[in-house]
Amino acid sequence: MTVYIDPPTWPGHGRLWSHVVSDVSYDELHRFAERLGVPHRAFERDHYDLPAHRYADAVAAGAVEISSREVVRLLHASGLRRPKRRDQGRSS
Repeated sequence: MTVYIDPPTWPGHGRLWSHVVSDVSYDELHRFAERLGVPHRAFERDHYDLPAHRYADAVAAGAVEISSREVVRLLHASGLRRPKRRDQGRSS
C-alpha cells in the first residue's frame, strides 16, 4: 500500500493544507485516512485534504512525500482523477 502526500501549501480556512492520494484505489486511501483518524468529510472527489499540522503524522504513518505536480500526475495515470464538475458550487 502506497499513499502519497504533497507539501502543505494550499491555503484555505486560515490554514495550509496538503493533499493525500492513492494511485491504486479509493479504498486504499479511505483505509489510510481512517487509520490516521482523518474524518471522511475531508475527502474531496479524489483526495483527502489534510491540515499542515497533521503532515508529519501522515508521513510517519507511511505516506510518501511528493510534489503537488506529482500528485496530479499520479491521479491521472491511475485513472483516479475526478475533476470538479463545471456547475459545482453554482446556485440553481
